[in-house]
Amino acid sequence: MLKIKKKSRLKTILFITSIFILVSSCTKTSKKPDEKQNSKPVYASDVTPFFNDWKLILGDGSNVGFANNFEHKDFFYTVNDGENNWVVYKAPNGGNTHGTSNNTRTELAQVKKWYPATADDQLTATLKVMNVSSTGDARVAASYAVVVGQIHSADGHENEPLKIFYKKFPGHKKGSVFWHYEINTAGDDNSGRWDFSTAVWGNDFSVVGETENTYPEEPKNGIALGEEFSYEIVVKNGVMILKFTSKKHETKLFSKNLIESEYTTKADIPLQTQALFVPIGQDGVEKENGYANEGCFFKLGSYNQTNGKSPEVNKNWCSGAETHNGDIQKQYADGNYAEVWFKTASIVVSKNAVSNEGYFTKND
Repeated sequence: MLKIKKKSRLKTILFITSIFILVSSCTKTSKKPDEKQNSKPVYASDVTPFFNDWKLILGDGSNVGFANNFEHKDFFYTVNDGENNWVVYKAPNGGNTHGTSNNTRTELAQVKKWYPATADDQLTATLKVMNVSSTGDARVAASYAVVVGQIHSADGHENEPLKIFYKKFPGHKKGSVFWHYEINTAGDDNSGRWDFSTAVWGNDFSVVGETENTYPEEPKNGIALGEEFSYEIVVKNGVMILKFTSKKHETKLFSKNLIESEYTTKADIPLQTQALFVPIGQDGVEKENGYANEGCFFKLGSYNQTNGKSPEVNKNWCSGAETHNGDIQKQYADGNYAEVWFKTASIVVSKNAVSNEGYFTKND
């Protein structure tokens, strides 16, 4: 009997010990919160590792410089949609702006410039626009729009041979993608400069509302918020070639000569420009060689085109939108901002590219 009791007691002790070990083991392997706290953050430079080629400007007008291992909770950070990491570029309608612009931006600017005649340069990106301003004057062409990619001149008038836009009117499910060419105005006076807009999917810049709060018909072949699309910009031997792709849309190709102008006389001004820009005094002509003698550079991000300035100042670019006197959080709360997510992006810089530091010095 004594032996039986000892054996029973031993079994009980072994059973209790095994339960204790099992519980301890489960406790040690279930510390997920601690594991998350110790995990390495994902920075934009992890998602698109090309930040040595750019300096970053934020939506409060500040110049970050090189943005490796950098984030800012209000303007520039990463998100994961369950499948991919994305870099978020966010800019309110109103706030401190960079340089001479009326508009806020969270945007990369290339640190080298290249000359179109000898260029062999390329920028590609895959993105989706997540928000455009909820307010603005529907008669103003820039309302409810954001620029997601650019070529900018660093010299002369510092005009823009390329701006890629996304625009969506309130209440519409689909918006438009279009691109602009801005003339490199002849002479010393740049006040006569103007843009010419070309539709990719949906409408171009010129399609506006008849009144402040009425909207044109929704584009049937447009792009929705959150819908992915890609662009490719190649500049080689003076010619800019653009390619736009999206899964549910026809691939579109365009080309534009950057060193031989087609707008050297008043008679060359397109009808679209005559309707939009000439009535407000922007009726200039272009240098015969376009941007041939000017260093150009790429830009990428969220350049919000909707601002709080009165349309009486400029009916094409001044939206009269809500800015809450520059209060960023209030603007974010009621949709008065532009937000763009980039999944991939890459840049090819030609051997002929040179430092663009002068641009940052002038515009800081």
